[in-house]
Amino acid sequence: MECTVFWQPDAGMAFTAETGSGHLLNMDGAPDGGGRNLAPRPMETVLAGTGGCAAYDVVLILKRGRHDVTGCSVKLTTERAPTDPKVFTRIHMHFTVRGRGLSEAAVARAIELSHDKYCSASIMLAKTADITTSHEIRAI
Repeated sequence: MECTVFWQPDAGMAFTAETGSGHLLNMDGAPDGGGRNLAPRPMETVLAGTGGCAAYDVVLILKRGRHDVTGCSVKLTTERAPTDPKVFTRIHMHFTVRGRGLSEAAVARAIELSHDKYCSASIMLAKTADITTSHEIRAI
């Protein structure tokens, strides 16, 4: 896997990342750091990627178990260290899983497997952050 990040000097502290799969991702800094607030902060993209990784796992695990999952979202909230490097120190992931006939045990197990075994992003961040999860099931 690879990614190249390019600074956009005419845009203050904006950056464009070109991923190895050929996609572009824009990032920008806060105005107090020279940015123009035109795109997510780099650390927000780390958090978004972690949520995407975990939600991907949960959906895939449920689908492979032949559960009728129709939707999944995860809201991540964090705390960061007060001084540099301002690493994440706490991350909470609240999953909302939608579907027909989803069992509490199946959803909890999918989240546990993502957290403990499959989500490389959250497992990596767990080196500095206490990561907790919760969930709710919405039947359709």
